[in-house]
Amino acid sequence: MQRHQRVVAQVATKVKEYFTLQQSFRIQHGSTNSTRPSLKKRVVDISELKNVLKVDTATCTALVEPNVPMDRLVEATLPYGLVPPVVMEFPGITAGGGYAGTAGESSSFRYGFFDRTINEVEMVLADGQVVKASEKENEDLFRGAAGAVGTLGIATLIELQLIQAKKFVKTTYHPTRSVSQAVQEVREQTEKSTNHYVDGILFSKDHGAIITGEMTDDIPVDHKPQTFSSPWDPWFYLHVESRTKSASEPVIEYIPLAEYMFRYDRGGFWVGRSAFKYMHFPFNKFTRWFLDDFLHTRMLYRSLHASGESQRYVVQDMALPYPNAEKFIDYTDDSFGIWPLWLCPLKQSPQPTMHPHTKGALKDSQMLNVGLWGFGPKDPKQFLKKNRDLENTLGELGGMKWLYAHTYYSEGDFWKQFDRNWHEELRKKYGATTLPGVHEKVHVDVEKLESMAKEDWGLRLRSIWPLGGFWGIYKAIRSGDWRIPKNSTWRWNQ
Repeated sequence: MQRHQRVVAQVATKVKEYFTLQQSFRIQHGSTNSTRPSLKKRVVDISELKNVLKVDTATCTALVEPNVPMDRLVEATLPYGLVPPVVMEFPGITAGGGYAGTAGESSSFRYGFFDRTINEVEMVLADGQVVKASEKENEDLFRGAAGAVGTLGIATLIELQLIQAKKFVKTTYHPTRSVSQAVQEVREQTEKSTNHYVDGILFSKDHGAIITGEMTDDIPVDHKPQTFSSPWDPWFYLHVESRTKSASEPVIEYIPLAEYMFRYDRGGFWVGRSAFKYMHFPFNKFTRWFLDDFLHTRMLYRSLHASGESQRYVVQDMALPYPNAEKFIDYTDDSFGIWPLWLCPLKQSPQPTMHPHTKGALKDSQMLNVGLWGFGPKDPKQFLKKNRDLENTLGELGGMKWLYAHTYYSEGDFWKQFDRNWHEELRKKYGATTLPGVHEKVHVDVEKLESMAKEDWGLRLRSIWPLGGFWGIYKAIRSGDWRIPKNSTWRWNQ
């Protein structure tokens, strides 16, 4: 804790300097799973806050710094027979990112977004003051900062809830043959108390799989644990597609708990397949094995950012009311033609909130997230038009985007979705008006990016195929992130 307090004091001092000068700043975490372009000038570096400080078996809590990624968190808690209730599927997503952003996964239909599993947060406010926030102390800050992308202060320490872990997840793939069947199946599975996890994959309009999981310590003698972390293991989505393509009944497998949690890491769901498409490289089991070091999510994100391809890649998670989910999927098929799609049921947070939520006649305790990830139009104007149409259609159907990705709303349209007065009053109360606002942080200024691209020879060169791809690979290798999966102790080795 002494080291932690020393680092936090340094962060607070730097923040206070900017506050005195009335200058805004941004936060340097050391890594990112956002696809928003980085335009950082004045920066406060919190990359040293990356440790699990304590796992308390008596209270079933963990004390973690904000830059602790999910894989290190799980590795710290599993030896105690404990695990966080919500673990994001990408190992590199951090606890602080989960609190400041919108983060949910296949247990979120039970527990809600990641921040709903947090007991207390230590924060550095915009004036350099260090405070604690919880349900009992600064409650409005505690809930208001969740999903507000760092616009109320900097989270520097998190007390996180833990639950009892078991060795395996009994995983059932329920095949579906229509979008309406898939949507209905998701909702029905969330209502079953035996399910700890529920999500789904739509491979096309007439083939999908709703995936349910039950934690268990028992595995039948005739079953061998299915893993997804080794280079010769299948990518999870391809495996599910193969197992359910001709199935008429649910298919059951047993997956080690951590292998289940990070089942989408290799291939980044299916985004990794786009790299093969971009480079015109064969896509098969051998090439996936040969290039495995490059095909984990950390490396994929490094490459995507460095290559410049993130500016034409659609990476959007959008939560909708169940009654309009099928209509929205029909729209994305007609407009983008991107498959597969990810389905993830979500328990809503109490309002007001900066998380996606439903209102009015469509208000419900649950929403259905649709993950749309794939190449968009090459032409920047067409890409912008498609994304604005996407945002408009989503709004018309009562849905909302997660704010980690490209956001094109005008400021007026953006704030129609949220309680602006509530948020701005919090900003005033906690002296955060010198920090960048939410819309300023998440909005993509296309004209500014195009101007930069014309003036920057590096950006112009990276726009030429395949130079951007090779530059992305080079930067990913330089990061050293390819070493991380090789040394991960969460992988099943029995």
